[in-house]
Amino acid sequence: MPIYAVTYTYTDDSAARGALHPAHREFLGALVEQGTNLVSGPFTAGETPGALLLFRAADKQAALAATEKDPFRVQGLVSDVSVREWSPVLGPLADQLS
Repeated sequence: MPIYAVTYTYTDDSAARGALHPAHREFLGALVEQGTNLVSGPFTAGETPGALLLFRAADKQAALAATEKDPFRVQGLVSDVSVREWSPVLGPLADQLS
């Protein structure tokens, strides 16, 4: 099954994200257990607030659909979501994902 790079851009409401962070992590953890979320995490300080999520999904629409119930998205804390198919080729992560 293909791998998709899902990129979130967050709104400026860091207080609301902080309040919802446990629910957001629980949601993404459930996707890990399902085998959809391969790895995810926020961009670091100094970068535009957001996150990168690598999902295994049937197609782009399925990858996007997997994020729809994320508490951050439900509460409007994600201003933009992009989805691109990604092909890992080199390195230890590529070996693990193939």
